[in-house]
Amino acid sequence: MGFYSDQFHQLNGELYPKEYLTRQLIQARHFMEVHFADNMSLAGFAREACLSKFHFIRLFKTYYGYTPHQHLISVRIREARKLLSANQPVATVCAQCGFESIPSFTALFKRSTGLTPAAFREQAQKSNNR
Repeated sequence: MGFYSDQFHQLNGELYPKEYLTRQLIQARHFMEVHFADNMSLAGFAREACLSKFHFIRLFKTYYGYTPHQHLISVRIREARKLLSANQPVATVCAQCGFESIPSFTALFKRSTGLTPAAFREQAQKSNNR
């Protein structure tokens, strides 16, 4: 069984008896992870799940314990860490990960990792050179 299949059975059994809602949320989460860099609104992700925006947010938080926006930011930060570790410029990483501005990217990245993107890239390069 795959990750999403296992996740489906766990969430379906534990949280919500309506199987179709579980499938829709897993599909929307997967869609978010694939299209994290696209300029899509939360309403767009909710449409992918065939749910209203507010119902989508409420169900997503119930199922996963965090909001869709928090998930999207964590996916973007995870990808940014990979790109920065590969010595990509901060501006390039910002654009490739779907952030709208370098200051907002820097603030979110620092809040998540404790380092600015430039400091993280520098630290990663030192680790790679050892």
